[in-house]
Amino acid sequence: MNLAVRTALSVLLALAPISAEAQSSGQGGDKVVGVAADDPDMAAAIAQARASLNEFLTLSDAPPAGTSDFKLKVEVRDGDATEHFWIIPFHKTATGFAGTLANEPQAVHNVVAGQELEFTRNDISDWGYTKNGRQVGSFTVCVLFKTMAKEDVDYYRQNYGFDC
Repeated sequence: MNLAVRTALSVLLALAPISAEAQSSGQGGDKVVGVAADDPDMAAAIAQARASLNEFLTLSDAPPAGTSDFKLKVEVRDGDATEHFWIIPFHKTATGFAGTLANEPQAVHNVVAGQELEFTRNDISDWGYTKNGRQVGSFTVCVLFKTMAKEDVDYYRQNYGFDC
């Protein structure tokens, strides 16, 4: 994968942070998929997530009954490499946000799974949560489904409640 022209996005569909050991042993459902940096579908998904971020953050502040597992996806750069990670859990800070990096890095080497990461609103590329057992948001994951193996997509839809 040419990291200068591709972006890695973690699918991580687990509903809670998983350890680096579980990820490296193939447990936990974590997948990293390369996407062209100029992919129009991914750009549209990120724009959709950013446009609806205020509503998501308001909801995450006072989660209604039947909702859980609120998460943010953020972009991390390391030189020419870019990777997007789920942050589970996250919280607001005086200057932005912070939370636990829930994926094992594949393309960048300046962060590690389980690390507390500070980030700003501009770093956020997606959001998601569970409502009555179904996924809401996770717009970038829906784009990744277009290039993933059918059996993987079917597994995620069945086990994690994706409707896209």
